[in-house]
Amino acid sequence: MQASETALSLSPFRNLPATSFALAENRLAMQSALEKVRGELGREHPLVIGGREVFTRDRFVSCNPAKPSEVVGIFHRAGAEEVEPAIKAALKAYACWSRSPVDQRVGLALQVAELIRRRRHEFSAWMVFEVGKNWAEADADTAEALDFCEFYAREALRLSTATTPLQLPGERNWLRYLPLGAGLVISPWNFPGAIMAGMTMAAVVTGNAVILKPSSDAPGICRFFFDLLREAGLPDGVVNFCPGAGATFGEALVAHPQTRFIAFTGSRDAGLRINSVAAARQPGQIWIKRVMLEMGGKDAIIVEPDADLEAAAAAVLASAFGFQGQKCSACSRLILHERIYDDFLARLAAGAEAITVGDPALNPGMGPVINQASLNSILGYIAQGRRDGRLIAGGERRHDLGEGYFVAPTVFADIPPLSRLEQEEIFGPVLAVLKSGSLEQSLQIANDTEFGLTGAIFTGDEAKMAQAEREFHVGNLYINRKCTGAMVGAHPFGGFNLSGTDSKAGGPDYLQLFSQAQAIARKL
Repeated sequence: MQASETALSLSPFRNLPATSFALAENRLAMQSALEKVRGELGREHPLVIGGREVFTRDRFVSCNPAKPSEVVGIFHRAGAEEVEPAIKAALKAYACWSRSPVDQRVGLALQVAELIRRRRHEFSAWMVFEVGKNWAEADADTAEALDFCEFYAREALRLSTATTPLQLPGERNWLRYLPLGAGLVISPWNFPGAIMAGMTMAAVVTGNAVILKPSSDAPGICRFFFDLLREAGLPDGVVNFCPGAGATFGEALVAHPQTRFIAFTGSRDAGLRINSVAAARQPGQIWIKRVMLEMGGKDAIIVEPDADLEAAAAAVLASAFGFQGQKCSACSRLILHERIYDDFLARLAAGAEAITVGDPALNPGMGPVINQASLNSILGYIAQGRRDGRLIAGGERRHDLGEGYFVAPTVFADIPPLSRLEQEEIFGPVLAVLKSGSLEQSLQIANDTEFGLTGAIFTGDEAKMAQAEREFHVGNLYINRKCTGAMVGAHPFGGFNLSGTDSKAGGPDYLQLFSQAQAIARKL
């Protein structure tokens, strides 16, 4: 639909403010939501394909990482038998949804946003139980999910007004963005609300149909969102809820000749495999599949001697240990100038030791890591850090907190460049600290990685800021602020190198990735 035909007029986009849990009424509301969701744990959830519930022979259990014996939900798993029904349901729905007016698609996104707003704490409570986020981290995830719905609604309207740069004499020239088709959205567990909702709504608001395959560590949050989509009036089959096995279901859909696009957030190795499989043309395939990948990072913060050291230390601690360091944007490397090295390490050690660790339902500073495999991997990196560097904080599993996967916030000093701790993505609460003699050396260390997602520099020198802008090779560069917490609309998100395809979620280019442009010329 062209802009002249749409009746919608929306106010400018604004990010949803964070909830202040310092206020008693907000604490009570969150506690009430936790109790409500606690009463819904342990239920069985089938697939939903084309609006029809599908029960499979293969099932799996989602557990609370703070209390692994507590079952969040029992989920049916999609396998090879569900591949064709899922793609057929999506294609059938696409035939109608792709022709729906932009007003209808935008209205749907806004209605979903309103439902999230009404049930904000409930959405967050699912994240507390299923992935171990504390209240503030869960609330930020929920707010970002809502922001994506609101922002992409406005972006869809803006895209509907696209014009050609030039009108030729004797012609009418215009441009329109068409949906791609039926695609696969593979969402992660670490931002199970925001990233899952953002990728899904970007596809839906542009007129596509989606097979939604959430992480097996976060299917309950995805199911909650899927139910909101249905409540908002999304037609059957436009989104299909399909937790599934990667090898038999996910990869088969990536390879399927009728899959038009794949939006993925997850590990580097899984993303590269998807890229490779999607690139191979299958019999009957008449397009090049669109692949959007966000695959992680090894993010660095540089601190110069002229920085505000108190602000820098607070930002490093938040970036390294927020949600247990399980963010692709997390500060995993800290590069300190030698003149402030010892002073800053003392600040870090004190700050890390002050972070409370415990059951996220009780809102500590840090909760558990996601699962046993992750715990084992993180403990392996801690053992490596003891060999390569000097432990100044943490360094152990918190057995005193019970059965959950709890790890103390850990800081290693004197880590050498190109070592495992400095190069490999840990995805846990482990920070490697390196010493540098100059900004040039710091930038060299920061850039000497296969990743390029986020980075930050703390300095009071405008020339150093400008040098970082020129030479710090990351998709999201922050100056005098933490390297996590990208805000929709203000910080379009996506990285360089093996961090992904620099898709810039939450930015003005993102919806074009789910669309194809058609230029039309009519002779007058």
